[in-house]
Formats: sequence, structure tokens, C-alpha cells
Amino acid sequence: MAPMSANTRKIIHCDCDCFYAAIETRDNPSLAGHPIAVGGSPDKRGVVATCNYEARKFGIHSAMPMATALRHCPQLLVIYPRMEQYREASRAVHQIFQAFTALIEPLSLDEAFLDVTDTTILQGSATLIAQEIRRRVREEVGITISAGIAPNKFIAKVASDWNKPDGQFVVQPHQIDEFVKALAVKKIFGVGKVTATRMHGLGIQNCGDLRRFTVEELSEHFGSFGERLYRLCRGIDERAVNPERIRKSLSVENTYADDLPDLEACLSKLPHLHEQLLTRLGKVETDYFISKKYLKLKFNNFVSTTIEAMSSNTELDDYTRLCKEAFTRGNRPVRLVGMGVKLEPKSVKESTGTKGNDPRRRQLRLGFE
Repeated sequence: MAPMSANTRKIIHCDCDCFYAAIETRDNPSLAGHPIAVGGSPDKRGVVATCNYEARKFGIHSAMPMATALRHCPQLLVIYPRMEQYREASRAVHQIFQAFTALIEPLSLDEAFLDVTDTTILQGSATLIAQEIRRRVREEVGITISAGIAPNKFIAKVASDWNKPDGQFVVQPHQIDEFVKALAVKKIFGVGKVTATRMHGLGIQNCGDLRRFTVEELSEHFGSFGERLYRLCRGIDERAVNPERIRKSLSVENTYADDLPDLEACLSKLPHLHEQLLTRLGKVETDYFISKKYLKLKFNNFVSTTIEAMSSNTELDDYTRLCKEAFTRGNRPVRLVGMGVKLEPKSVKESTGTKGNDPRRRQLRLGFE
């Protein structure tokens, strides 16, 4: 990278390519060249956790129902997750990260932010460090990883997706304005399909379009997210890489194109959401306990309600009960259903005496093994 001022950070976002699928192909080379998807059974409303690029050619993507994926690609090879193998590979990748910096913020098993601002290895070049990380992951772990290099986390994360798979992309400080200006709004973390559709209705297609709006106008249209949009569309992200980052909750939700007319329709969506939740939890289960579970409904009048219960597990029957109770609060068609859990780091509970032995606080078991 070009020389940077003392106030400019050098951030690398590393993201393994098709992580679960890559591990499966590494361990079974006969899978190479075939479309594969790792996830739950199509007979039990399973979803795709990840798939390889051969499968993506058929329009298959993460969180897609496995039954739908098989309709897109009848020759798709479905593989049940082997979480212990994925965790082992993740540990190996993170050991490589640690050879270059102690400032590592893991986001999941397969991705992390690295701050290499003060690293002197490889002349302190973030570009060369990313290249070396990618080489070592390829040779030592047997999979590929892509990297984005930039002065902040937002741009680095976007950049890591630019030359996938097995590539890297650098955004230097003087390139930030033009790079961000052309970014489609869907590239902004937190902008999902519903928010993107609202933006398109306002004539907003990219970050350059967002810049036409004042912070007050964006807040009027997008609530508390508006101020963050104002900064991100200008490439401003001052968040530090935080090695002590603690996740407080984890959830999945879906906004439906057609409102769900009654309680039975809402209940029919729970198994699919539950499978997605388990997939996401599988990436953090080694570090956290569950303390609560909760369910959210947003009715067609845009009024939301969330109901939660003390719990140490993710039983689907409990979410069914919460959904029934939540629906009575509105008793009208529903446009969004979400479910999640509140988390506590194991390191905290394991140091709190008798609470760590409370059977209600047992370790999360997902049933992937």
C-alpha cells in the first residue's frame, strides 16, 4: 500500500472462500468440480449453510431452503455439516493470523478483521501481509482465503469480496471517495432487501446517490440507521478492530413479500428460520452460552412485538409457544418473523462460581455432530 499518515490504519478483512464446502472438498477430493451444498436435510426443511461456486452457478446461495436448491440443481450433492472439522480448520487459520498481529477481531469461524497498522513484518506492507496469509492458508490448511485491504473496516470488508475466490483487493486512502461513491447500496452492511427496495423507491442506487441526502433526511427515512448511512456512504468508519469483541445476541429474521394471514402461516415459517438460526449458532457455539431465547413479529401495520424467555437451548417447540403468545398481541397479518437468542461468553460464566454449574446454563448443543 502507499505510505499512510500516522492517523491512518491498515485493516485487512480475511474471508475464507465457501468455507464449509471447501473443507469438504479438501477432505474428499472426488467432490471437486461437482456442485455441493453443506446444510440440513431437504426432507426436514433444511437450509443451505454454504455452497461452492459450481452450485452458485445454478442460483443457489446461503440460507436457501435445501429443497429449493435441489430444484435449481437436481445433481446437487448435499452434505451434512461436520462442525468439529470446521472448527479445527478455523483454529489453524487463526493461528496464521496471529503470526502477523495480535489485533484480530473474529467475526465467525471463517472471517476476521486484522489491524496491521503497527506490524513491521514484510516491511509493514498490508498488501504483502495479506498475500502471505493467503499463501500460508492455502499451503497449511488446504483451502483458499480472500482479503480486502483498506484504511477502515467497512471498506476492507467490501474489498475482500471484490476478487473472490482466492484473491485480494486494496483500497488506498486516496481511492476511498471514488471507490465508495460507486458502491451499490446493497454492499452496505445492514441494508437488506427491504431497505434496498425503499432506497430504490427514493432514487438511491449507490452511495453517491445517498450523499444527496442530509443526515436529517436519512434519519427521517431510515431511523437511527440514517446517521450511520450518512457516514458510510462517505467512506467514514472509525470502528477499531476489537479483539475483545463480545456478541450479546444472535438472530435471524425474514420479511415476507406477502403478509402471513394468520397464526398457522406464521408457525409454518418457524422450522426454516430455526434451521438458519442453528447454522449461525454453529459458528459461535464454542465461545458462548445461551441465556434467553426470543421471537419477534412485525404486523402489517408495522407495529412490532418481541417476547422472550429464560432458556439455555434452542428447542423449536419453545419458539412455537413464544410465537403463539406474540401473535395474540396483534392478532392481524404479519410481515416479518424473527427468532434469536441472548448470549453470554463462556469465559464469564466459567468464572462466576456456582452459576457455571447451574444445569440451566449448560453448554449449547446444536445437534450438528
